[in-house]
Amino acid sequence: MSVIGPDFISLQVNNLESSAAFYQNFLGLVRSQAGPPHAVVFETKPIAFALRDLTPGVDLASGTQPGLGVALWLYAPDAQEIHDKLVKTGVKITSAPTDGPFGRTFTFADPDGYLITLHSKA
Repeated sequence: MSVIGPDFISLQVNNLESSAAFYQNFLGLVRSQAGPPHAVVFETKPIAFALRDLTPGVDLASGTQPGLGVALWLYAPDAQEIHDKLVKTGVKITSAPTDGPFGRTFTFADPDGYLITLHSKA
């Protein structure tokens, strides 16, 4: 018996609807009809990605940064275009775009402070 690999990724957020709108409007993610009422699941492939309400006892403000030590990378063929849109609206860019083995790559902070890296080459 063994683990095959990642199958589902979710982030706990302070305001589900506000965070979902951010991911829809800025990253172009599309909501799936699937999912429980306390979560928004997006139509991402090959791994499902979701946002969910905070579970009891979780306080995102209690640490220096939510998800500290975890790297979440999302594939976006138009990473530079998304970067430019985020900059225009004042979203915090924590790592400027660079070109490397994963194409155009940059990191930004989402509304809850999670650091999300976008890259343009799968």
